[in-house]
Amino acid sequence: MSDNDHQVPLPDLNGAAPPSDDLSVYVEEDHGGRVAADLEAVFDVPVQVSAVLGRSKMDVSDLLKLGPGTVLELDRRVGEAIDIYVNDRLVARGEVVLVEDKLGVTMTEIIKAERA
Repeated sequence: MSDNDHQVPLPDLNGAAPPSDDLSVYVEEDHGGRVAADLEAVFDVPVQVSAVLGRSKMDVSDLLKLGPGTVLELDRRVGEAIDIYVNDRLVARGEVVLVEDKLGVTMTEIIKAERA
């Protein structure tokens, strides 16, 4: 990452007061001088991201009967938010969007994980 890259502020986990004279970085009341560049060591760590439209349970015999054109009923209704998982952990909810010819997901809600 170069010095010219845009830096995103991260929350200050140590409770230190944010710098008041540095206007080059977006700072909120609960953000300190930490930026995304501080996490550069983990930028190349691969993660699995899954967008789950819905779920359904069925017997193996019913699964084997599925074919092209089969409609599978899911536990969600049209328009409901989908779940977004990172490494099998629910992190957000969102909506399916169409970008040019491809499907995408817009995050509409971030799920805060409770720490044990």
